[in-house]
Amino acid sequence: MNTRINSGTADFATVTTAAGPFTALVDAEGAVLASGWTADAENLRGLIHTTLRPGALRERTELGRVTTAIERYHAGDLTVIDSIAVRQVSGPFLVHAWEVLRKVPAGEPITYTDFAAASGRPAATRAAANACARNAAALFIPCHRIFRTDGTLGGFRWGLPIKQWLLDHEAH
Repeated sequence: MNTRINSGTADFATVTTAAGPFTALVDAEGAVLASGWTADAENLRGLIHTTLRPGALRERTELGRVTTAIERYHAGDLTVIDSIAVRQVSGPFLVHAWEVLRKVPAGEPITYTDFAAASGRPAATRAAANACARNAAALFIPCHRIFRTDGTLGGFRWGLPIKQWLLDHEAH
């Protein structure tokens, strides 16, 4: 049973990017709790683990380093997202898998099978795919860098056109 231990307020801001509107929610310390290519902050709030989910949202015009990183990434600085703090919780495998995702270099996507192996569970391709599906902090935890063994994109919460845009953006 999960109990809510965070009833505080998270700040959010939406940035216009070449891939569409991008919204990030951050906690009081500036760590990303959820993010994605949407203007719907309430939808993002619902993706946050119940133990971290804020009770309220407060819109800001920008979020300092987080907004700067979003803008710079979309302008071509592909490593700027690496230093942004992210806060997500789950079981040990998912937390570890999200850490592994942060180490997949831009422009060097890997398969779900390779991701499972890098996460220490080579036979757990479905679990690796689940780590991508349960990732609330898109971009900062770059689950878009994982694709199917047959070379197809696989799934992506924000749509395959955005996933393809990101992969093309990072390939240059």
